[in-house]
Amino acid sequence: MLKVAITGSTGLIGTRLIELLNNDFDFIPLLQKEVDITNKLSVNKKIGSINFDILLHLAAYTNVDQAEKEREKAYNLNLNGTRYLFEAVKAKSKQFIYISTEAVFDGKNPPYYEDSIPNPLGYYAQTKFEAEEIVKDKAMIVRIAYPYRTYFKRKPDFVWKIKSLLENGKELFMMTDAKITLTFVDDIAYALKYLLNNYSPEIFHIVGGNSLSPYDAGLLIAQKFKLNNKLIKSITYDEYIKNKAIKPKCAEIKSKKNNFYKMKTFQQGLNYIF
Repeated sequence: MLKVAITGSTGLIGTRLIELLNNDFDFIPLLQKEVDITNKLSVNKKIGSINFDILLHLAAYTNVDQAEKEREKAYNLNLNGTRYLFEAVKAKSKQFIYISTEAVFDGKNPPYYEDSIPNPLGYYAQTKFEAEEIVKDKAMIVRIAYPYRTYFKRKPDFVWKIKSLLENGKELFMMTDAKITLTFVDDIAYALKYLLNNYSPEIFHIVGGNSLSPYDAGLLIAQKFKLNNKLIKSITYDEYIKNKAIKPKCAEIKSKKNNFYKMKTFQQGLNYIF
């Protein structure tokens, strides 16, 4: 059985990945209390002490707005953490999979495929792209976009944030002239199952089967949970990003390479949420 060391094993994707694929792989969680990925000595000690075939690097600083204020923290986690882990894994001649993001694109000329040229806008996106550059052509890069799952109390995703706000009677201002690609976490897990078993140092996009405006996504969430869609108000991209970290306007991301696992559309994915 393939031995997979994994960072971010307690997060939104990592926990579900292990739940679904525990019988397929021998997972070795690299817990924060055991290894500080921003510390090279800590990383070298931990990586040197374990036996594994592939390291799946999920851990990251992901708060896009806060990254503008906590630049050093974002840099250390996303860039230094990736660099130290990759160097330690490479020293053992093992394989490395880096999980990146659709945010590396500027949203000006969609759709974006594996061979599209990144142009990150905000600081979070910049750190993720620079980390890609560290491992490019020497490791696998898997870009994902707006992951959501059935339920995860510790870190509400896009779907559960919208659901919670609507349940509490909050008005939401959601963009009508922007696009996002929401991706069901179970699909990410099963696509990664294939990639772990068929490793190649390339870029792959593992993303949802369609893209839609945040406004339309909000209406679908309201419909799914029978909530008041009148609370969802339309707003333009330019209005929305005032006083916020700049994000891609049209984050429509697709794959030319994923012919191995059919990803659900957002409408289909919502059918799995109760």
